[in-house]
Amino acid sequence: MKKIIVAIDSFKGSISSSEANHAAAKGIKKVFPECEVDEISISDGGEGMLELLMTVTKGKKVKVTAHDPLNRLINTTYGISGDGKTALIEMANISGLTLLKESERTPWITTSYGTGELIAHALNHGCRNFIIGIGGSATNDCGLGMLQALGFNFLDKYGQECGTGGQIMSKVATIDNTHAMPELKKANFTVACDVNNPLYGKTGAAYVYAKQKGADKITIENLDQGLRHIAEITKKQLGKDITIPGTGAAGGMGAAFIGFLNASLKPGIQLSLDLSCFKQRAKDADIIITGEGQIDKQSIMGKVPEGVLNKTRHLHIPVIVIAGSVLDMELLNKAGFAGIFSIAHSPMSLQDSMEPVTTQSNITNSVTQICTLIKFINK
Repeated sequence: MKKIIVAIDSFKGSISSSEANHAAAKGIKKVFPECEVDEISISDGGEGMLELLMTVTKGKKVKVTAHDPLNRLINTTYGISGDGKTALIEMANISGLTLLKESERTPWITTSYGTGELIAHALNHGCRNFIIGIGGSATNDCGLGMLQALGFNFLDKYGQECGTGGQIMSKVATIDNTHAMPELKKANFTVACDVNNPLYGKTGAAYVYAKQKGADKITIENLDQGLRHIAEITKKQLGKDITIPGTGAAGGMGAAFIGFLNASLKPGIQLSLDLSCFKQRAKDADIIITGEGQIDKQSIMGKVPEGVLNKTRHLHIPVIVIAGSVLDMELLNKAGFAGIFSIAHSPMSLQDSMEPVTTQSNITNSVTQICTLIKFINK
């Protein structure tokens, strides 16, 4: 092996993209010590997006205090590009699922308000260009919380404020944008989303993702109805269609950006690959290793593994996937990957397997075994 590309997404709640890449590179070097290993940090718009954007733009971090999904004030960060013109925001840092204990996950009440606070802070400090990664959210409020933080008001049939969380969507009778921050009119938003789901329906935000955010069957149905209602109200009062593919990302955040902030949605993985010049760097690679914490049918709906595969398919370079757990194997096998491997080698609890040291060790050991097999076959 002369060159291997390593482009692994973060293992959510465990290690970052760069840490996963380092662990894989270590495994490669054990078998192919002379091999060039090109480590490419990558993200689909969720965890790790800020790290990537900061690296590419030579940005600096801005420390702020804002509200988490349960409206608790916490310390967090966003970035500003090296030229000072573009705000770099990762929704997961303030409205993310990993900020909540499992018992706290409830998209009926969680809010995206904190994400709006970060945008407002950047606007007040002169930023007019935004790149925002919206993966990894804990919310299903169609971005209403974010919009509230930016000055939009959502009133019920009695003319009263509806409150916050996914629970308010069905109550909204009037959208009042008269108090929206005037700076928004000159702002440009590029939104990196990690999925291409529509806003509502069986493949929409609630039915596909709300369960992992803590919703039960009845809540999922109610959230879906709420998303439909917001789509109708937005169409009627603002003349905006917020039902295009991708608007179901992050519990409807994609819809809020399209309908209220005139944003452009871009698959996070495509933005990530373009910023890192992935295509050029992969041209002379013998193998590409990618992966994420769990690979399943969602992984071929706009996630990192599919993005890497599609970007290099015409180059006919074998793409190998590693993951903490592997589901929907039959479906994934048809996607075109050269191999799909779980890094789990022995029975252990999810909590133990997500310990950073354990995850990194498992990645190194798995990649070592994969490379050993490749070396044997190529003898």
